[in-house]
This record gives sequence, C-alpha cells and structure tokens, in this order.
Amino acid sequence: MLKKVLVANRGEIAVRIIRTCRDMGITTVAVYSEADRFSMHARMADEAYCIGGATAQESYLNTAAILEVLEKSGADSVHPGYGFFSENTDFARAVTGQGAIFIGPPPEAIETMGDKISSRIAARAAGVDGVPGTVEPITDPAQVIAFGNSQGWPVAIKAAYGGGGRGMKVVASPDEVGEALESAKREALAYFGREETYMERYLAWPRHIEMQIIVDNFGNAVWMGERDCSCQRRHQKLVEESPAPDFPEEIRQAMGEAAVKVAVACGYRNAGTVEFLYQDGEFYFLEMNTRLQVEHPVTELVTGTDLVALQLKVAAGEPLGFSQEDVRSNGHAIEVRINAEDPTEGRFLPSPGTLTMLTPPGGPGVRLDSGYETGDTVSQHYDNLIAKLIVWANDRETARTRMLRALGETRIEGVSTTIPADILILSHPDFAAAKHSTRWVESTLDLTQLGKPLDRQDVLDAASAGTASASASKETPGTPLQATAPTAQLAERDVTAEIDGRRYRVRMWVPTAYISDTGGQSASRAPSAKRPSRRAPTSSTSTSTAGTGNISAPMHGTIIKVLVSVGDVIESGQTVCVLEAMKMEHSLESPRSGKVKVVHVSAGDYVAAGDEIIVIE
Repeated sequence: MLKKVLVANRGEIAVRIIRTCRDMGITTVAVYSEADRFSMHARMADEAYCIGGATAQESYLNTAAILEVLEKSGADSVHPGYGFFSENTDFARAVTGQGAIFIGPPPEAIETMGDKISSRIAARAAGVDGVPGTVEPITDPAQVIAFGNSQGWPVAIKAAYGGGGRGMKVVASPDEVGEALESAKREALAYFGREETYMERYLAWPRHIEMQIIVDNFGNAVWMGERDCSCQRRHQKLVEESPAPDFPEEIRQAMGEAAVKVAVACGYRNAGTVEFLYQDGEFYFLEMNTRLQVEHPVTELVTGTDLVALQLKVAAGEPLGFSQEDVRSNGHAIEVRINAEDPTEGRFLPSPGTLTMLTPPGGPGVRLDSGYETGDTVSQHYDNLIAKLIVWANDRETARTRMLRALGETRIEGVSTTIPADILILSHPDFAAAKHSTRWVESTLDLTQLGKPLDRQDVLDAASAGTASASASKETPGTPLQATAPTAQLAERDVTAEIDGRRYRVRMWVPTAYISDTGGQSASRAPSAKRPSRRAPTSSTSTSTAGTGNISAPMHGTIIKVLVSVGDVIESGQTVCVLEAMKMEHSLESPRSGKVKVVHVSAGDYVAAGDEIIVIE
C-alpha cells in the first residue's frame, strides 16, 4: 500500500484525489502556485508546498520544483491528476528516476498513446481503425490543404500531446488553415508543453463515445462501461453520461473489446480512456487518454467503484481483484461541468473572480466535486472549471430531471457560470430524445437566448481585485506572505504561514482588517498595489465600448497577437488581435469599419476586463 502521495495538480481533481487518499489512510502532499496560496487543495492536504509563480510554466509545469518537493516531503508516489503533466513522458520518467511511483501508466505507454499520432499507429496495429487522418506531425499548412482537398472539408487540426479540446481547431477551407495551425500550436504549447499537431477528417454528425479501461500488473485488463460525451462546444465537453443512450449492445461490446485490445497492445497499466467516434453504426478509434478523465465520476456511480482508489491499488502492485464478468452497470449517471464562463448570447467568455457564494445542491443521488469554496478565487491563469455536478438515478429520464433540479439548487455568486447553458441543454427535446451529436450544441442549440447576468460590473471588479492581489504577492518559493498592516484591533486566529516553502497552519494574533468573514485569511483581502488601468468609459461584455468603435478587453488575459497597426483601414468584423484567457484563445473583432487611431497593446501584454485595447476613428 502507498503511504504518502504527492498530488501534482490543483483545483477539483487535486481535492478529489486527496479525499480518496484520506479514505484509504494515505498521507497527501499538495503543491501550489503563488496564485493558489489560499486554495482549497492546499488547505485540505496533510502537507502543502509553494512551487513558484502564478503561471503554470512557473509552477505546475515546473518539473524541478515538483521534484524538489517530492524529495523534501518524502512522498513515495506522485499522482498527476489530469492536464499539466498527466500525459508527459519526461515527467513520468523523472518521477520514477527519483525512486518514486508514478500513479499512471508506464512512461513507454504514455509515449505511445499520449502522443495522438503514435497512438493511431498503435491502434491500427491492434486491428482498431481510426478516423481517416495523418500519422505524422504537421510541418507546413500546405499539408493540411492537400489533405482537405483529397479527403474533404472540414479538417480537424489537433494537439498531438493533449486532449480536452485544447489545441484543437476545425478548418472549413484552405483560407483558414494558416492562422488555425498557428493558434493550435500556441494553445498546445501553453497547456501541454508541446506544440506538435496532426490532422484528421472531421465527421459530419458523430457521437463521442469513450471506454473506461483499467489494467493491473498481472495481465488483468477490463473495460468498465462507456460514456457519451457528445455535448461539446469548441471541442470541449459540457455534459457526459453513462451508459450511452440509444446505443446498440453489440456495438457496446465490440467497442469495449477494441478498447482493451488497444490498451494491451501498448503495454498499458493503470486507468485510462479509449475514445471513439460513432456514426451510422460504425465506430472509429479517436485517441487514448493515458490518465484519469474529468468525467470519470459517471462511471463510478453506475459501476459502484472508486476509480482513484483502483489507480492507487494498481500503482502499489496489487491485483484488481475482479474480472470483466464482474463489471456491472446499474442505473444512469449524468455529469455537467460548471465553468467560470459567461454564456450570455452563447459567447462563453471567461469569468475569473472571487466566489462570494457557493452553495451546493443536495438530495438523493446528487454529488458535487469542486475545488472551491465560498471566498476562494477562480484565477485567470488556469482552467476555469469550478465544479462537476453529477447525479445518479435508476433511468436516464429520472437522472435528467434530477440534474435539472440539482442545477436549480446550486448557488454560485461572484462570477458568471455555465449553469444557464447546462439547463438549456438538459431541457432541450433533442437531448431528452438522445438525438444530439458533437456538433449539436453549436449547430442546433439556440444559445443566443441566454440572458445577460445581473451585476456584471461587480463581477469584473471582483475579478480585477483578485488578480491585483495575486500579482502583488509575487514572492520566491518558500517566502512567507508579508503584509504591512495599519494600526488595528487584533484577534487570535488560525492562519497560514510558509516556512522553507512548506505551508503550515499556526495560531497567532492578526489584524482584524485582514480576516475574512469565515475566520481565515483571504487572498482577495491581502494588501495589494492598484494596477494602472486603461478602463474604458463604460463596460460591456462585448469587445467594444458602447456607442464607439473602440475595442476593449472582454476579460482578463494576455495579448497573443496584434493584427493591425496605427493607420490601417479595417472592416467591420475583422479580427484585430488575439487574447489568451484561461488557456484558450479568443479573437477580438472590430465592431465597425474605420481607421486604426491608437493601439494600446503589444504581444505579451496583460490586460484586465474593460481595458481599452484599440481606438478606431
């Protein structure tokens, strides 16, 4: 049995892993960035260590810093969660090279299947065909154009070392290829640390069906049912369910057997997911995710298993203890992702900020997996997933209505969330009748009816305050948070201190001005410097200031590209710059035709929501 697990991740998945470890009596070690100093996962772990600055590159993608904590803490194993280093061969080898156990597949299996190109080759060798596509990295836009002309448009450009829709772009014509390829590479590099991409034909109306597999060290390989993840926007999953509705049993069995073949062929161990596209009675291998999936709870609820516990058990060298014949599916489970995004009129703009309220739903068959509590801040530096809401019932229709009830009970304030969009999806007759596909949300669902949330300016101001606080507390790893307090009354409280990079809870007297309503320290209330602002005269969720042609930032983020210069004559709807927020790129368009008078930003600049970017006359 493992004794001490370092969780090399953050947010919801880190909390999820810590909870199972606690159930099993395993000590946990958390790592956190400066922006996550007061985060839930750092509070919950038995030990917690700061590993660097706010960006992922400075912290959660900092191999040296994580390995230093691994040695310092004495942890015997590392769980990577999902995202970040979860499918990084070099990181897995670095962990095992330090004498610790990597809770995941062998590095060789990650190398084969974590690379989406080599995984296609491996699946083909195992007798499982994929969607028509390439098996070598794209080096030139001309390759994409030639493929599209021969195989048909649209074409999907995808990150070779990623998943979850990150680094994926769909191009409908040769004119779109150049910019889409550059954007896919930038997103892949930012989120996965590798920029390689490949391409495949984009099917017309497929469903996304994936098989959960797990393999121990004794040759026992089983599939634990399928998940339908067809409700997607921008190639990111919004709603997942198990079992897949209106799915032929013979296809289910054949797909499960194919998933096991792929896993065995690459020498896989531990938990993983083999993904397929299903259309017109045929299924095609899509990719294999060599890690735990975001949507794994729906499988847990219908099979009655804890997949994280199985991961820990296999990593410790224990047998699964059951066979394929023992796997049973009971009832129906649905999961929705609650993201910090403003879905107004279908725009889904990132909405970072401090959660002034988070009240979970309750009742029979309801589960909420979250990495946040009231008072926590959703940072613009990371993925915007706040929580996953999962329900179980005896049948799909009861699960659907139960989910709607649970969504109605969920209260989140301080940021905008995707809950209105989730309700719209679950309420639609197409979803109820299981007539949706991966293209259904964007081609059929009318998202423009989603109304503008109340107090939008309050949300933006809260986000600005949270970001300013994070940027003002830039310390080197291991340096305790310093605050110069005004003369004030003192109160005895449990507070957080960092000593040699490790987080400790200590009892001390602190100024009441820096104590949150819940009695603990609050990152958003720490003293901070006010950042200079180019805030436009009025705020808007669009990219322009009301009544003018001036373009302002609709969200916090970093300018990736500026596509116009002073004096340029531009057309209405023309893209003028590209903004990255929460690891996704957003093209900002001109609201009118005119001449560019002022450009306030350059590539690499950070902007806050409402900052004026470009002036048009």
